[in-house]
Amino acid sequence: MEHYGFWSLLPPLLAIIFAIKTRQVFVSLLFGIWLGWIILSGGNLISGTTATIQALVNVFAEPSNTRTIMFSCLVGALIAFIQRSGGVAGFVNLINRLLTYLENKKIGKSRKIVQLLAWATGTAIFVESSINTLTVGTVFRPVFDRLKIPREKLAYIGDSISAPTCILIPLNAWGAYIMGLIAAQGFSNPLTILVYTFPVNFYPMFAMAMVLFVILSGKDFGPMKKAEERAIKEGKVIRDGAVPLISADVVSLEKKENVTARAINMIIPIAVMVGMMPLMLLYTGWGEVENISQYPWYEQIFFAIGKGSGSTAVLYSVLTSIIVSSILYISQKIFSFSETIDLIFKGISGLIPLALLMMLAFAIGTVCKELGTGYYTAELSKQWLSPNFVPIIVFLVACFIAFSTGTSWGTFAIMIPIGIPMAQALDANLYLTVAAALGGGVFGDHCSPISDTTIISSMASASDHIDHVKTQLPYAITAAVITGLLYLILGFIFH
Repeated sequence: MEHYGFWSLLPPLLAIIFAIKTRQVFVSLLFGIWLGWIILSGGNLISGTTATIQALVNVFAEPSNTRTIMFSCLVGALIAFIQRSGGVAGFVNLINRLLTYLENKKIGKSRKIVQLLAWATGTAIFVESSINTLTVGTVFRPVFDRLKIPREKLAYIGDSISAPTCILIPLNAWGAYIMGLIAAQGFSNPLTILVYTFPVNFYPMFAMAMVLFVILSGKDFGPMKKAEERAIKEGKVIRDGAVPLISADVVSLEKKENVTARAINMIIPIAVMVGMMPLMLLYTGWGEVENISQYPWYEQIFFAIGKGSGSTAVLYSVLTSIIVSSILYISQKIFSFSETIDLIFKGISGLIPLALLMMLAFAIGTVCKELGTGYYTAELSKQWLSPNFVPIIVFLVACFIAFSTGTSWGTFAIMIPIGIPMAQALDANLYLTVAAALGGGVFGDHCSPISDTTIISSMASASDHIDHVKTQLPYAITAAVITGLLYLILGFIFH
């Protein structure tokens, strides 16, 4: 594929650096997009500027982008619903009773127990990464706030178990997508290859294990340690001057007067949203089942879920949850029909900043694709590879591509077609190489400031986006370093 050499790296890298340095994520991303189109326009400022505007418009020409942005905004309506209906207050009371019971039994500390519950909840929701982190953030934010656990910590927990869980338990679109990429390289048994990569797909394992270590040991480090100290000593779950990705008007909504706080008013909407996800994946992917009609029904179901549209399923799941919530609350006479409509619009309006950020993230992803950022990086690595170093180099390159572009699936699409032939040609270990490509892609999806999963994690936890990225990076890099060392060692052992 054509690329622009070193120039192809500048837009995403400068955008990320400026965003982290200045905390002006919107301006930084817009600058990166503009710079990218200036390069694509041959340095012509006028053409590059007009192309930038058109690129922002074209974001909505891609149905999956539009569905993702719509879903992100509609989440605001769901959050407003469950707070105003007394569902959040009821759930907090339920957790408080559980914590009181455990404390009376002298079982443990409340802060650790709640964080472990958040970790376990996210681990159990492996169907889709966005639904995963959204559920964790939405459900546990009020409890974390009460216990004075920083929102950066909640965002970190949700983010660190979303993509890692989905790739380690690939009974979802992730697994089907990866198997499709492997099959495209001429393998008739992509599932077998994917299964053999599980034991050596170290990064997602270490990312999830790192969360457990931090929770159980209480040994925070880096910016997260400062956030914990701020929350404990000053009682501030976010720093002064922080700008959460969701409006305070939505986050701070109190339950309606004279309404009984009931946990069921939160549990039912969330359960509907999570439960609808596999059903909608099955529905949207069922058309592909005709190709494997000779297989047993349970294999057909697995295949259909894997082929389903993630963005469509997420959007329909949230819409269904909003409809069910509306009926639930109106039937209890909590809201009138007009109050329900007003809350929907209030919730949506509170997530306008998130919609803008999503649009910019998608736009810079398009620029990176047009510049050939990923392919240029991969091409550079091929010039100095030896068989022993293939796994570690593939991992590092995948990490860089994913962090720069904010997409794990895009990284898979680049690195698997490059890594597999590379491993075969140089007689490197195939399973280590594929696992390295997958783990590197997850690293970027996990912690890049322009990743949709990272953005949704910030939104669901009502955390400042850059604060989330900065507090999470030391943990992600630690897991990545350990992973890289293992690939370096195993590259020599299993060559």
